[in-house]
Amino acid sequence: MGERAEGAGRAMGPAGPAPALLMVGAGALMGFTMLAVLIGRSEQVGLVALPPAKAVARLEFRAEDQVDGSIALRDIADRHIVAWIRPGEDGFLRGTLRGLAQARQREGLGPEQPFSLTRYEDGRLALADEATGRRVPLEAFGPTNAGAFARLMPAPGVPATETR
Repeated sequence: MGERAEGAGRAMGPAGPAPALLMVGAGALMGFTMLAVLIGRSEQVGLVALPPAKAVARLEFRAEDQVDGSIALRDIADRHIVAWIRPGEDGFLRGTLRGLAQARQREGLGPEQPFSLTRYEDGRLALADEATGRRVPLEAFGPTNAGAFARLMPAPGVPATETR
């Protein structure tokens, strides 16, 4: 009985000092990992960044809700309608514009300032709302969804026509 009382006061446990060494090792590994990430981020080791591309075309437009549930996209430069989005059609385009419009509402902003769609020299498209500072890189949603916005802008050298 005396041996049990002496052993109960020690912090060793049945496996000996291994749990304490395990904890020290795990802490050292976490510290090394955090240090490696910090150095990697500050020196940009392993980060991939595309060089900035030049904008080659830009369309500034307003999205105007219609009484029949459709949305008219109107070019602010010459006020012509670039596209009609009918109810039940162009779900990605409609949803993306709706999300940007709701962000404006949450910030107490109105529809006065236009949205902008920019085509870059490498073919990427970006939708931006300067009113809220939001930017949507459309290539992130795949070629089909980016194509829904690409049709709003004529290809280089092709005159703009109204799409319906």
